[in-house]
Amino acid sequence: MIELIYGKKGSGKTKRIIASANEAVRSTKDGCVVFIDDNSRYMYDLDRNIRFVATENYGLHDAESLYHFICGGTAVNYGIEYLYIDGLKKIVNTDLASLEGFFSKLNTLSDQNGFRVVMTISAEPEEMPDFLKAYIR
Repeated sequence: MIELIYGKKGSGKTKRIIASANEAVRSTKDGCVVFIDDNSRYMYDLDRNIRFVATENYGLHDAESLYHFICGGTAVNYGIEYLYIDGLKKIVNTDLASLEGFFSKLNTLSDQNGFRVVMTISAEPEEMPDFLKAYIR
């Protein structure tokens, strides 16, 4: 299952996703919470029990490499319950319309492995492709 926090830059999306991750780590039983961002600027705003990953350290610069990175993470850690991705557009460096396949594959992966994905995207409302509307909660 994917949940999308979508809005204009400066609308509080990052604060919402950080609060959600911190709440999730307190409510998870034995599972793991992973937080992916393009750099380390928010690392210290997260609970220390959250596994923080800065994509700049792993050479992830497009949707395909991010998807395969997530696949690898789920392959070695069956206990992931929540996966947070802040600033998807910054990480994948592409237009939103080209991400339909990424969302479809990630949604299937999360369903098959039993984890929830929450991500933020900064964009104007008119930039939102129709396929993304199904993920907004």
